[in-house]
Amino acid sequence: MISTTVAVIGAGQAGLAVSHLLGRAGVDHVVLERGRVAERWRARPWESLRLLTPNWMSRLPGWRYAGPDAAGFMPARAVVDYLAAYAVASDAPVLQDTDVRSVRADGDGYRVDTSSGSWHTRSVVVATGWCDLPLVPASAAGLAPGVVQQSATTYRNADALPDGGVLVVGASASGVQLADELAAAGRRVVLAVGRHRRLTRTYRGLDVMWWLDAMRLLDRRTPVHVAPGRAVAEPSVQLAGRDDLRDVDLPSLQDRGVTLVGRLRGADGTRVRFGDDLASTTRAADDRLRGLLRRMDAYAHAVGLDDEIAPVPPDVPGARTDGAPVELDLAAAGITGVVWATGYRRDYPWLHVPVLDADGEIRHVHGTTAAPGLHVVGARLQSRRNSTFIDGVRHDASAVVGRILSGLGAGARLADPVG
Repeated sequence: MISTTVAVIGAGQAGLAVSHLLGRAGVDHVVLERGRVAERWRARPWESLRLLTPNWMSRLPGWRYAGPDAAGFMPARAVVDYLAAYAVASDAPVLQDTDVRSVRADGDGYRVDTSSGSWHTRSVVVATGWCDLPLVPASAAGLAPGVVQQSATTYRNADALPDGGVLVVGASASGVQLADELAAAGRRVVLAVGRHRRLTRTYRGLDVMWWLDAMRLLDRRTPVHVAPGRAVAEPSVQLAGRDDLRDVDLPSLQDRGVTLVGRLRGADGTRVRFGDDLASTTRAADDRLRGLLRRMDAYAHAVGLDDEIAPVPPDVPGARTDGAPVELDLAAAGITGVVWATGYRRDYPWLHVPVLDADGEIRHVHGTTAAPGLHVVGARLQSRRNSTFIDGVRHDASAVVGRILSGLGAGARLADPVG
């Protein structure tokens, strides 16, 4: 058995951020990765997938975007290259193609068994990511066998689906982008809309992420009592990273010919049922957006930007919700496929430490569990609104590494997590 001080599980942005800070502090550690660095970004077949945040926001400890397109949005392949270069620059001790099979308490630390051997370690950092496995509702099992089903993790492009219309379930970032792409390819698209957070890509001539960053809304701290279940239920933003900066929201989708319906309630063969909640759901999202835009206007006025940026635009239009069907026969409507964009779940079959709640989520307070030395980085709402962003993991990585150092008797504070 090999001894090390810290075992980091996962070599995505969260694990690499932790590794960089541990290395800078001189802490012996290993990064265990089931595939290659940034494997989840590599494994996604979705050809047009891009970051939702502009490249200048890809800030990690000791690492920033230095390319020629700071305002652009990296495609998945470029994200892989970005993180792989970070791993090399950080001299991260990554063991690739190493499956973690078991993590158990062992004396004053943990025993980590993998396909490449076993380690004894004082601390473990779970950095396996939030977007792990597609969360497909049970109603999927009720669909007829002839209806082709995919998820946002298996979708490649419109041509990879059978001819015919497509039902997209879920209207957050992945769902609206899928619906937009399929409609642009000439498919008939029905979009089942649940709770979502609507954003405009730009406002008054500036990217929405500029506003959120300048106003420090993404860095807003989350309460220590936030349970993992609340993070799962929190809807993600309705946004797309496109070079043309076009909004991809419900009104724009309707302009493309997409049919909007309420939340999917059930399926029986080729017949699917939807809730009569489209109007209330979209109204709530629109109201939240208008409230945010008013805050942006107040911020611009307070810091003296009114004369330097575009004037306040007219009120944002909402989606048309009258006449949304509550039932649909997929076969009669010519719909041959369903794409699930209903979020993600996590699975820790290898974690044999009593830190999981009834839903299988890791219980933690800002990344630290009740089990001494066992931490998490990259969980949603871990300590901030942006804890799952590339730009957000730096804060949680710094906090968790600081706690690890304190536990080792090395309590020196880490410098700015961006470096």
